[in-house]
Amino acid sequence: MIGKSKGVDSMQPQEKISTLIGGGAVFNGDLIVQDTVRIDGTINGNCNCKGTLILGPEGSITGNINAQNVMISGQVKGDIISSGKLEILSSGKVKGDITARRLVIDEDAHFDGRCTMSSDTSNQGHKESVKAKE
Repeated sequence: MIGKSKGVDSMQPQEKISTLIGGGAVFNGDLIVQDTVRIDGTINGNCNCKGTLILGPEGSITGNINAQNVMISGQVKGDIISSGKLEILSSGKVKGDITARRLVIDEDAHFDGRCTMSSDTSNQGHKESVKAKE
């Protein structure tokens, strides 16, 4: 069906993925990417992405994420700031606070933290704060 896709490809960016951290890879330190990144391995550190950050089902990040768009299918332990769309898919698990302009949490996804919805993701001018529990 046209326009009805589910899973990791539902928010697949039109631009190509410029950086890939493959399954089994472990990266210790802060990751800074200018374009789109897909992570199927493990990141121990903060991730800063000017494009889209895609975390695959086997991927995990222990650290904070700051990106335009974020799609989580794996596990995150840390805070997430998204200036665009944050999507936690059904296999995704997030433990930490999130700030996003747009938010989608699929059924069966896990989220433990505080959610702030805002058109301004710079911690000023928050419109609404919601305490979410699993």
